[in-house]
Amino acid sequence: MDWMLKDLADGVPQTRHVVVLSADGLRMAQYGTDTDTADRLAAACAGLQSLAGAVATELPHGDGRMRLVVIEMSGGFFYLMAAGARAYLAVLADEGVDAGLMGARMRDLVARIGEHLSTGPRDDGQAP
Repeated sequence: MDWMLKDLADGVPQTRHVVVLSADGLRMAQYGTDTDTADRLAAACAGLQSLAGAVATELPHGDGRMRLVVIEMSGGFFYLMAAGARAYLAVLADEGVDAGLMGARMRDLVARIGEHLSTGPRDDGQAP
């Protein structure tokens, strides 16, 4: 999966960090970042995807699932996209990133490898 994450980062200028994580906030893969940063991003994403899912339940015609969260911050953008059952793709990019290109490249990546990113529910702290 490393080369696919590298392809995303190299294909979208201004990409800083790419992390694949499970719904419970565990890092599954990373590119362009150190392990500690990737772990912190993955843990933060678990709370963010949960919050987005809770807000999504307020839409009467929706299915209650989070598909994409984009946060614009001073200095850059953060993207979190559902990437399979209980798996997510997170990207942190600098301020000059092309938001449309990033969204399209993330969707392409998820479509190509989405089933490989899925994680089963954990039971007693162990993956099935």
